Amino acid sequence: MAAGTKATELRQLGDEELVGKLREAKEELFNLRFQAATGQLENNTRLRTVRKDIARIYTLMHERELGIETVETVENA
Repeated sequence: MAAGTKATELRQLGDEELVGKLREAKEELFNLRFQAATGQLENNTRLRTVRKDIARIYTLMHERELGIETVETVENA
């Protein structure tokens, strides 16, 4: 997953692709936590970035679940 994925990029993805991105981000977070525990982690800010990406994906999934229209989706229509 790219460093700091933007919400506008994620909004363009379909539901299945969004779930795939979530799975990738969770795997990366697991690996980063493992590296941190063993003292091999070089970039500590990557943990924070991946956690924020996961939260961003969950937020978009919840918005779609509730049917919330956002500013970006209105502009594209």
